[in-house]
Amino acid sequence: MVGKGADDSSPVSRLSDRELEVFRLLGQGRGTREVAEMLSLSAKTVQAYCARIKEKLGLESSTQLLREAVRWLEEEARH
Repeated sequence: MVGKGADDSSPVSRLSDRELEVFRLLGQGRGTREVAEMLSLSAKTVQAYCARIKEKLGLESSTQLLREAVRWLEEEARH
């Protein structure tokens, strides 16, 4: 797994390893159920992770969460 990024002041650096894993999969276009299956979790657990990620990143909606996950993943690919 790639590190949390060189910039430790990034809000993403505050995510736990599992939250980061969920965030990364969402950024890859995976849906909640698919993420749940891939990580052997329930969909409700993945939704709870999403809620915590949104809170930590100051996001208000699932759409914002997905947009930020895609943007972050693209940024990581450039490094």
